[in-house]
Amino acid sequence: MSAKPHDRSKPTRVSSRQLANALAQAGRAFYARGWALGTSGNFSAVLQREPLRLLITASGLDKAFLNAQYFLEIDEEGNVLRGSLSPSAESLLHVAVARVRSVGAILHTHSVWSTLLSDVYAAEGGLVISGYEMLKGLEGVKTHEHREWLPIVENSQDIPALAASIEGVLRSNPDSHGFLLRAHGLYTWGKDVAQARRHVEILEFLLEVLGRQQSRQVG
Repeated sequence: MSAKPHDRSKPTRVSSRQLANALAQAGRAFYARGWALGTSGNFSAVLQREPLRLLITASGLDKAFLNAQYFLEIDEEGNVLRGSLSPSAESLLHVAVARVRSVGAILHTHSVWSTLLSDVYAAEGGLVISGYEMLKGLEGVKTHEHREWLPIVENSQDIPALAASIEGVLRSNPDSHGFLLRAHGLYTWGKDVAQARRHVEILEFLLEVLGRQQSRQVG
């Protein structure tokens, strides 16, 4: 008897449970580092591109206790497709990043240094980080001489307008690995959760270095 042909059905979609677990683990780690205290911060992963679907943290969650059950599936309008909780108020900002960047995960933190520096440098429209070895932890960066430009976007409670502004900033700065919301925090991304998490760690380190350097000069 001849063998049955191999199943040529379409590959299964990336496991949302796996992604939720990875995002939750990152969120708890960020809480422990002081980068996502209380209910601050939100994290997402791209489930599919066409149509765009994201897995994202629900609103109002203490990141110290984040786990896989606190994630929702949304469409590109921010509508909840799966899950019973309310989506993050900043869901459309994640959608904006996913539209412009070919990434698999988007992470947003609220550290002290990203909050302070995004306000200090707001008038300049962004800040430059260069000369540090840790820059080589950013995807595609090969030298400490790299000049990383982090745009700063004016914050707003008009989320659709803010999302449109972010899309424009990202298109104008295709080489940036992240951006800052003024007096708010850092957004960065990666091809998957692991790379996005690494980018958070690298950029938060560099922002703290820059902040401490500024404080020393003032003192």
